[in-house]
Amino acid sequence: QVDVTTMVRLFGYVDVTDAGFLAAVLSIAFNPLFWNVVARWEHKTRALSRVFGSPHAACYCLGAVILMLNCVRSHCFTEAMKSQPKLEGLDSHWAYYLGLAILAVGTLFVISSFLALGFTGTFLGDYFGILMEAKVTHFPFSVLDNPMYWGSTAVYLGWSLM
Repeated sequence: QVDVTTMVRLFGYVDVTDAGFLAAVLSIAFNPLFWNVVARWEHKTRALSRVFGSPHAACYCLGAVILMLNCVRSHCFTEAMKSQPKLEGLDSHWAYYLGLAILAVGTLFVISSFLALGFTGTFLGDYFGILMEAKVTHFPFSVLDNPMYWGSTAVYLGWSLM
């Protein structure tokens, strides 16, 4: 027999029927699915590189689409957070500043990852045949294996706390 009281209590703080929540969940799930499918398709067929005339142009266009999708995801996430029930314990200065600190650390990892990898390194250039000369091992990759993913997660966690 399983005690589900904790889950029932948790779902008291999440309105899964809210349209904003559903849009956020769909956009969060869709984005990595989309860019991975497109990148793998490009790697197998080189179709985007042919359409855009070069792997670099194709990679930049896919990167622009990914950035636009991320804006949509962030908007959906923000709207969902506004409409969801709030934990009373998180409505305080310490929670806000903790969220701000987590958001700042996440932003540091995301921006430093982007600067270390460049545009094509960040936006799937390896699937287009655009390879870096050497593996990046300096900060933030000297601290974490996947600083872009961890940083993005920290940004959304911090945002949620705030």
